Amino acid sequence: MRLIVQSLATGRFLAPSQEDGQPEWVRSLAQAGGGVVDDAERAVQLLHDYADADDEPVIVDLDVLGTADDTDEHQSHFVAGNGEGDH
Repeated sequence: MRLIVQSLATGRFLAPSQEDGQPEWVRSLAQAGGGVVDDAERAVQLLHDYADADDEPVIVDLDVLGTADDTDEHQSHFVAGNGEGDH
């Protein structure tokens, strides 16, 4: 499982800064490689700690993109109220 936090509002991804390692929003998935985590709890924690409701944050499972499991229902099981600002 490879998970990443994405902002539906901006399309950006949450990833560690190249300068100090603190999470920041980046435009390119290529830049966000360090933001990929393999633990759902860690992904949820990143979302809660660094995303605002205005970001409309979601957790994306990169391993299911383009597969039969690539559905909103599959993606939303990571966070109750995924993207609804309940943090």
